[in-house]
Amino acid sequence: MRMIHTRSAGTRLAAGVVTAGLLVALGACSSSNTPAAGTTGSTAVTAGSDGTDDGSSLTLWTRAPLEKQAKLLVAAYNSTHKNQVKLTVVPNDDYVAKVGAAAGSSGLPDLFAADIVYVPNWVQQGLFQDLTTQIDGLSYKGTINKGHLAAGTMDGKEHVLPFVLDLSMLFWNKDLFKAAGLDPEKAPANLTEYAKDAKAIQALNKPDTYGTATGLNCGGCLVFTWFPSIWAAGDQVMSPDGKSSLLGSDTAKTVYSTWKDLWDSGAVLPSSKDESGPTWTAGFTQGKVGLMFYPATLLSSTTGFDVGVAGIPGPDGGASTFVGGDGIGVSKDSTHTAQAWNFLSWMMSEDAQVGVLAKDNDVVSRSDFSENQYAAKDPRLVTINQVAGKGDTPVALNFQQAFNAPSSPWLTLIRNAVLGDGKTVDKDNAEITAVLGQ
Repeated sequence: MRMIHTRSAGTRLAAGVVTAGLLVALGACSSSNTPAAGTTGSTAVTAGSDGTDDGSSLTLWTRAPLEKQAKLLVAAYNSTHKNQVKLTVVPNDDYVAKVGAAAGSSGLPDLFAADIVYVPNWVQQGLFQDLTTQIDGLSYKGTINKGHLAAGTMDGKEHVLPFVLDLSMLFWNKDLFKAAGLDPEKAPANLTEYAKDAKAIQALNKPDTYGTATGLNCGGCLVFTWFPSIWAAGDQVMSPDGKSSLLGSDTAKTVYSTWKDLWDSGAVLPSSKDESGPTWTAGFTQGKVGLMFYPATLLSSTTGFDVGVAGIPGPDGGASTFVGGDGIGVSKDSTHTAQAWNFLSWMMSEDAQVGVLAKDNDVVSRSDFSENQYAAKDPRLVTINQVAGKGDTPVALNFQQAFNAPSSPWLTLIRNAVLGDGKTVDKDNAEITAVLGQ
């Protein structure tokens, strides 16, 4: 069995991603529900197991990458409850600004989801209500994904539950593996084998078909898919306080050099060079890429060919994953707290976790549901669910500026290391540290 790198929730930095625009908007909050300085959340939820299902209308916002899962969950809830949830899907690039503007004008919806790396800061800013009483009252609390719970916990108070988990996994096209003479049932055990397999598929010279693909102009994509290779080696990407980058390590440099070799060999989908995120997985989904690090939530989209799934390997073996996706909570502006909790508690039930998410080949947020009727029919789902509780979610106050922003120093490091001469890693890593430490 491969070793999975883990880090306890207690070592996670209790801060998320902030943008200047969001801070300005938050500073303008004037609602009577706005918490006083130094507090987190405006209202503690009244105790009760399921909240209230009294025919209330609720509003929910989510970002576009999770539209499919959000629509399925909302439709299932609305069909079985008097309460009705109205879903608004916001383009990913617009989400932070929309939340910030709404927070400043007391216009947040009853429920809203957030990329897990944003959650700690939004909790700190008081955007979510305190759900400690309700979450602690759940008999199955110990089975809920700990990374997402930790991201929403501040000063011992809990504010969010997992909405949809998304893991970065190694996916490979078994049909292309067979065509290249590779064992279709064997995942590459390390990055060397990964590169070898990608080059073997490239050597098929099939029209518009490439060994691998990634998003070389997408900082978030690269965080999601390349950090796990470093964790798989037992290394970290940042200092415990989130203020220093460790991405100039020998392990990290091996990751970069492996991808530089793949790029120089022509085994990487050419459009990867300018891919900024919207279509970074399209080549694999269309059956035109041999193997890549890919979101687990897109398993159900890989139709028409046989797909294998495994954890992401490190330079010398091991495996890890980035536990991403979104958390969800009740906003500070909601006047339907008990009804919103009714939705949240249902969302953690077997009806939702298994009957909606697992049925759609998505990752469940409760470990006690990892082996369910749908997973039993598909060993890949068992693999994904098992890895879900063993990955990592790095968080830092200036994560957005350091890694996800279009002009982030992390993106500069990758482009110089893979598309350039690879000689500026130490300098570029120092720039990441400078941003993290601001």
